[in-house]
Amino acid sequence: MDRPDLDDDATGPIRRITDEVSPSPARGASGTSGAPRKPVRRTPPEGARRAADPGRRRADTGPQRVPGDKRADTGPQRAARRGDTGPQAMPGTKPRPPKKPEPETGHGHGHGHGPAAPASKRVKLLLIWLLAPLALATVVAMIVLYPWGKPDPTSVVPQGTPVAANITTTATGPCLAQGQVQVGDQTDPNAKPCLTVDLTMTDGPANGKQLKLTVPIEPSTPRFAAGDAVVLAYNGGNAGDPASFQLVDFQRGTPLLVLAALFAVAVLVLGRWQGLAALVALGLSFLVIALFILPAILAGENPLVVAIAGSGAIMFIALYLTHGLSARTSAAVLGTLVSLALIGVLSAIFSAAASLTGLDDSTSTLIGSLGHGIDSRGLLLAGVVIGALGVLDDVTVTQTSAVWELRRANPDLSWQELYRSGLRIGRDHVGSAVNTLVMAYAGAALPVLLYSSISGVGLGALLGSEEIAQEIIRTLAGSVGIVAAVPVTTILAALIASREPAAYLSSTTKAVPSHP
Repeated sequence: MDRPDLDDDATGPIRRITDEVSPSPARGASGTSGAPRKPVRRTPPEGARRAADPGRRRADTGPQRVPGDKRADTGPQRAARRGDTGPQAMPGTKPRPPKKPEPETGHGHGHGHGPAAPASKRVKLLLIWLLAPLALATVVAMIVLYPWGKPDPTSVVPQGTPVAANITTTATGPCLAQGQVQVGDQTDPNAKPCLTVDLTMTDGPANGKQLKLTVPIEPSTPRFAAGDAVVLAYNGGNAGDPASFQLVDFQRGTPLLVLAALFAVAVLVLGRWQGLAALVALGLSFLVIALFILPAILAGENPLVVAIAGSGAIMFIALYLTHGLSARTSAAVLGTLVSLALIGVLSAIFSAAASLTGLDDSTSTLIGSLGHGIDSRGLLLAGVVIGALGVLDDVTVTQTSAVWELRRANPDLSWQELYRSGLRIGRDHVGSAVNTLVMAYAGAALPVLLYSSISGVGLGALLGSEEIAQEIIRTLAGSVGIVAAVPVTTILAALIASREPAAYLSSTTKAVPSHP
């Protein structure tokens, strides 16, 4: 009798075929037209034994056709025929989707190590309809907010022109005015000592000349020593008069350049071309801050609106330049925009509810230098938005990549299943991301925290102070936005990825043969 014997192994159903002939026309095993065909001997006994042996398999795992049988063995006809040699489904089980043919170099399998396949036409149209209005709004906002034709703001408080010099010798002694000489050794025990430094100017109007300056030694005064390269502030007076100069800081150009070069080399070695794109995106981000955000805020525009527009521009530039123009990057852009808007709204609501003014020491110094008022609370909110942008990029890109890889691994997943699986990945990521943001803000506010801890007030008053409350709202609002970015980005990525046809999800890399 011609009864097939089916068996399943790791590669799918494998047909055990005996020496019997194909079913007769009366059994309904003809082609799709139902016409009888000549019985054909299937496979010689040796081939049947090889097919039945689970330890030996053919090089390809796809369905096999009998020589001489020209019928198609794929599609729904496979389940309706008993006489073909394609894989048969066991009763009560769901049919498996047809597998794509693989290269006949052993048991091949593909890995998604290459760039993502291009998006389908309908997904491209969907993303264009979603992102084009947001990109246009960002460009329009930057054009409207930029201070066209306005003069560059200058400080009303003289800051002095930076001039470089090298310290040759130092000496500690009483504070004496220029030309004053100490007589005897009678000194006031309560008087603070001063540091006398001899300098050689290396640029500026007194380049190459010697100069002697006296610096009071205070707890906040840097400890200068012989051989230090320092920066002086020149007030524009007589270059030969020491009173025209003031010792203000160290020169730090060389260490910063060395560290920047080390950072660039590390990124290029690990990231290669993508690392180069990331460095270019970083440079363009700084240009947006320097050429748009800072001038617009100094010109009196709303700092929060300026920060949102500038952050949108930075996000479009950094994400697309670093990760490529793809559907998954577009989903990350959408998730980042939604999360940024949420952070801005939460920061505005709770900073107003907590009556935060934003007038810390640095903001007060800025207002004094400008000579006119500025929206200090808006400046605080702008810092919250810009500070959270970098962490948001990391979270949203990770979530969209996870959803796309899940969809590529199993194209049959619905968007609900993609969302649930991606959300489980996001839960592991969000804890570390929030901790990163909290530690970043805590490190920046460490002097404020130390000062507040020795103030002698209670914990409630300490947490409610202007400086600490600013950092709390900055941290919590940014953290809420990061937490919300996980489900928001995941559901956006799931909805977009589920609309991708399976043909557009395969990797562009070649299959990698497995090892025996």
